[in-house]
Amino acid sequence: MKKFAVIALALVLLFSLASCQPAGEPAPGDDTTPDEKGEGVMTYAEYIAADMDARVVVETYVQAKQSWWEDKATVYTQDKDGAYFLYEMACSKEDYDKLVPGTKIRVTGHKSSWSGEVEIIDATFEILDGSFIATAKDITALLGTDDLINHQNEFVSFKGMKVEASTDADGNEAPFLYKWDGSGEEGDDLYFKVSSNGNTYTFTVESYLCGKDTDVYKAVKDLKVGDVIDLEGFLYWYEGVNPHITAVAAAK
Repeated sequence: MKKFAVIALALVLLFSLASCQPAGEPAPGDDTTPDEKGEGVMTYAEYIAADMDARVVVETYVQAKQSWWEDKATVYTQDKDGAYFLYEMACSKEDYDKLVPGTKIRVTGHKSSWSGEVEIIDATFEILDGSFIATAKDITALLGTDDLINHQNEFVSFKGMKVEASTDADGNEAPFLYKWDGSGEEGDDLYFKVSSNGNTYTFTVESYLCGKDTDVYKAVKDLKVGDVIDLEGFLYWYEGVNPHITAVAAAK
């Protein structure tokens, strides 16, 4: 994820979510069948087929909010067919507060890509009637396959992942790192390695989404090399698969 100056970070921390359980079982009364698309709105298949830099219009549902500052919001969204990452969408603080999980929105912007992550930029939105909260889709079996990227940005789960050693800034083995290279400190992103079927992957607790006071941040800090764990999060992409993890538990 693109990082910004210290002032921006302070604003992020000011408006960050207190909890990091952005999605899960639908709340009682939620409509789990997404509405039909409005006139002129793309299906997910049409969105995927659109060229980069093309203007896109989608209807989707908020699953989690990553950050807000300077009237811009970064939001994870999804419908029954796929997911959309909205990067720095125009949004007042008043409207940001309305974007609770499940909220339906119509988004107009441009399709873009950054280091492999497909996102919507330069976006505006309006709130619509309707509610949908995705349940985590188990994609453990898709790790290492060409089909994995077809679930980019979705709320997903990984089962029975083994924690592997990372190398910290001093050359020592560690179960996690502050920042990708171990040069960070408490409050920065957490990076950790997990393996499945002989392949190792780097997962992240994105500090703008799940800060140091969240359960998932604390859980990753308590990991030990060799632990076998289940995880949930959003299938973000950065030079390859790099999920933004929102929950960690001992494997069942």
